[in-house]
Amino acid sequence: MRFMRRLNDIRLKSKLSLIFITVAVLPLLVSGIYLTSKLREVMILNAFEQATNNVERVQKRTEEVINVSIDISYQLSNDNRMKSIVSRSYESYNEIIQTYRQYTDIRDYMRLYKEIKSIRLYTDNPTMLNNWEFMQPDDRTKESDWFKSALSQKGLAGWGYIEDERDQKHYLSLVRKINLDNLKDESVLVINVNSDLLNSILSQETFSTMIVDDNNHIVAANRPDLYGKNLASVHGGSNMMSQTQGSYEAVMDGKKSKVVIANVTPQNSWNGFRIISVFTVSDILQDANAIIRLATLVIGGCLIIAIVLVYISASFIARRLLRLSKHMSRVGTVSWDTYLDLDGKDEIGQLSRQFNDLVHRISELMFEVEESNQQKQLLLQKQNDIKFKMLASQVNPHFLFNTLESIRMEAHLRGEEGLAQAVWQLSMLLRNSLEVGSRQIPLSDELNMVRCYLELQKFRYEDRLQYSMEIDPETEQIEIPPLIIQPLVENSIVHGLDRKEGPTLITIRTKFNDQDMLLIEIHDDGAGISPMKMSQLEKQLTGSDESGDRIGLRNVNDRLELTYGTASRLTINSIEKKGTCITFCIPKEGRTLCFQ
Repeated sequence: MRFMRRLNDIRLKSKLSLIFITVAVLPLLVSGIYLTSKLREVMILNAFEQATNNVERVQKRTEEVINVSIDISYQLSNDNRMKSIVSRSYESYNEIIQTYRQYTDIRDYMRLYKEIKSIRLYTDNPTMLNNWEFMQPDDRTKESDWFKSALSQKGLAGWGYIEDERDQKHYLSLVRKINLDNLKDESVLVINVNSDLLNSILSQETFSTMIVDDNNHIVAANRPDLYGKNLASVHGGSNMMSQTQGSYEAVMDGKKSKVVIANVTPQNSWNGFRIISVFTVSDILQDANAIIRLATLVIGGCLIIAIVLVYISASFIARRLLRLSKHMSRVGTVSWDTYLDLDGKDEIGQLSRQFNDLVHRISELMFEVEESNQQKQLLLQKQNDIKFKMLASQVNPHFLFNTLESIRMEAHLRGEEGLAQAVWQLSMLLRNSLEVGSRQIPLSDELNMVRCYLELQKFRYEDRLQYSMEIDPETEQIEIPPLIIQPLVENSIVHGLDRKEGPTLITIRTKFNDQDMLLIEIHDDGAGISPMKMSQLEKQLTGSDESGDRIGLRNVNDRLELTYGTASRLTINSIEKKGTCITFCIPKEGRTLCFQ
């Protein structure tokens, strides 16, 4: 309770900032520290796995390279021709030179296999000449450890970091004793492995990787500064110097490092060499540390921005509450015209709207009598307006219909059945025209209006006007815009019948075409339209000028086009003195392209 009391005493801005720091900043810091430590562990583990895979890959590639030297050594150790060359005694230089020229196997091996650098055979035959392939061992060579070891191992292969007399460079070399017929203990075969090839294999590795012989000489490495050195000179530590297989911790170049070692012992060899991959922990974590530093800066910047935004938001909320408090104080001084304008749909906005409603209701109660009087006056004024409109609308369409009905009954009583029928047709036509609105009507209703119109015109033209309606019963319930066919029929009478001598037949057809659309056709055999008039008519239908004597056609065409699109516009075909045919299509479902 004491904590809650102290918390309630803190200002709102400080309270929101404190809550944000407690629920956002502290968990973010804890999770960041934990994830950072896990990231370091994962990166070291991934680097260790990568180093192990690299060592295995280098081991396989290296074995492929040295197996070439082993295979060549086996073939030369069983080469009787070579043995006879180095065992015989020569009487002249020409004989030696001729023999060397004829024996090309060693040169062929060096040409065919890029894995070897050179091949030489040391043999104690004073009659032979040194040609870098067959050589006399000097005292220094005879006293070397590798030469003595090769003679003592009875045909097993050995591997060492041996200097080549030709270029005074050291190579990883295979040494092996060759048993001859006469000089059994004094012939040693040396095959130098191509160091450039070994270095190229190692150069593809990410971590520091090297090949070390059993005397800790670095015979190949992907770092040029390590090649040719002794492992002890790089401060590898006791584990790196003595261990043959596994992973260890060591210090290399003064840095804490992880070491992965794989031992390679070729077949039928008395010794081998090791492949060592080293990665320093600081180098592995360098990228991670950079990412962590960048993430720390980004997160820190975001937290600072978030704290500022929280503080600004808290200030905005406090300012809105303060405005609400001031308006409440004004209402307390009986100021009913106050209005609080606080945007938003949150609780403060809702509270402000409720406050405004409350003030408004109180204000309504205070001025109830005055508003009641104003409403009574307004009601009286509206009643007077209604009375005036009722008096002005007493003459309505019903008066016209009743008058026409009285004329029809009088004509019927006098025996004028044609006149009575014409009056009835006119009454029906007017009634239907007045009842037509903007909604669509069934095709059958439109045809009834057209039939009334034609019957009324027959009363005028008598036998000069004939009409035929060929209606597909399935089309009668399709809804179409009102007064869409009657203007076309009227056009056929005015421009077809009136301009022709003799009777005229008007035919109205409805059916479904091949596209399953309602096809409506109005055909007459009247006067037709001349080509010049036809050209003017097409311009009137497609242009914006509504002048001319075809306004009804233009109105129908525009309504069809606005309702159903350009595909439903009027199509007019006419031959002068033979007649005119007007057609248009309406979708079967009666779908429209715009609102009615």
